[in-house]
Amino acid sequence: MERSELSQTSDTRKVNKTDILKDFQASFFAMSRLASLPWTFLENDLESNKSSELISDILKQTCLHSLCRKFPPSVRYRRLFLSELIRRLEASDCDPLDELYDALAEVVAAAETTECYKSYLLPCGDAVSLLENVAVISEGTTGLVTWEAALYLAEWALDHRQSFTGRTVLELGSGVGLTGVTICRSCSPSRYVFSDCHPRVLQKLRDNVELNGLAEQTSPSVSVEELDWTGVTEERLKEIRADVVIAADVVYDPDIVGSLVKLLSKILRCSSAEVLPEVFICSTVRNPETYSGFKQQLENAGISHHVITGPVSKVFTYNRVSAIEMIKLYM
Repeated sequence: MERSELSQTSDTRKVNKTDILKDFQASFFAMSRLASLPWTFLENDLESNKSSELISDILKQTCLHSLCRKFPPSVRYRRLFLSELIRRLEASDCDPLDELYDALAEVVAAAETTECYKSYLLPCGDAVSLLENVAVISEGTTGLVTWEAALYLAEWALDHRQSFTGRTVLELGSGVGLTGVTICRSCSPSRYVFSDCHPRVLQKLRDNVELNGLAEQTSPSVSVEELDWTGVTEERLKEIRADVVIAADVVYDPDIVGSLVKLLSKILRCSSAEVLPEVFICSTVRNPETYSGFKQQLENAGISHHVITGPVSKVFTYNRVSAIEMIKLYM
């Protein structure tokens, strides 16, 4: 092989290795399913080089990374992740890695908790770190974990920063705060109002807003508010004076769809601004009947919508198999 070809192969390998380390890191901190991680690349590297260098690098970018020390994923997830690395290392002819076994011993000794951190890496290199519940449903609510539509909406916001820059944003059903923290950190709104109604979710939301340094800063102005969809008054909505209203994964329970539609109608009809606020709803369509019922109720309330199409940049690691639809509402 010519020297130029060798150099080109070496450069390509460096790029691939860098990308693969980023993939491992993003997946690890978001606690993605282990089966979705790029193990094939690791297997090929082990077979071709008989070296444990890549596993060592993966370890440094995950369990030994400073972000893991500060905001660790769940004990169970780290244990399974490290066990899988060890299994693949031992299946090859690679030299053993003491730091890998030391990391596993540390995790095995740690106590499991009902809460853990998930961190979502932003294009700028920063991370949005959130304290979430390990269980999908906890304390009578699903609002203590991040859902796919929130991640999709955050990605859309990163692609359309101009829709939020210098504007007042009201988020309905903020949950643990992924979308809002991303927008505050990356899209320069002038004011951001997180909202929810479940007491435990509100407390977790306040904790996560503070965790990400938003409570101390003056720009954007950030608040976390209790907003009961059935009881909020037109006066309160006029006080907020939202330019943009967003919500993610709020269309999942037919029992609350009616309250949501009434609130959206109130938001669009009682605006004190000359220009109506832009309203975006992003939904994972788990139950087509429930989602169709939501759209029908919008129509009955005199609210039109159009589906926002087009690709979004794949910033975060999450399950993209589910059908996710984003709509913009208008009167």
